[in-house]
Amino acid sequence: MKLKLQLVQDGEVVFDVPLAPMDEPRNELISELDAFEEHFQRLSKIFHALSNETRLMMMKQLIEKRNHILSFSDFMRNFDLNPKLVWENTRKLSEGGFLEKIDRGRYRCSDFGEPGFILMSLALRRLIEAQENFKSFHGGEKKE
Repeated sequence: MKLKLQLVQDGEVVFDVPLAPMDEPRNELISELDAFEEHFQRLSKIFHALSNETRLMMMKQLIEKRNHILSFSDFMRNFDLNPKLVWENTRKLSEGGFLEKIDRGRYRCSDFGEPGFILMSLALRRLIEAQENFKSFHGGEKKE
């Protein structure tokens, strides 16, 4: 049984990729890696923005807020951060495309930010769970 990730819209498969590289034909794998390289800078900014627990929690809190807006001082207070750390974290989230400054000291999710964060968070968590379940179901050994 091959494990696949599919994106389906109105019952039609729009995107389909095997989750084990050895299940992908070699020429298609090389093509995908080339495409990944072309987008490396953008992907790097996204991964960097989400590679920190504080930034993940900042995004979560923004999404949970009814108006999706938090101030600089909200971040300081809610996460017990000094101004330099708030500035660094909001800058990295902005560079990743998740956050935008709307006026002096107030931030909100960008147009990409909320759906992008939710989609990536849910998809990654569920992919990890599926991979772990698949390995344990098929007796795969986990590397330490």
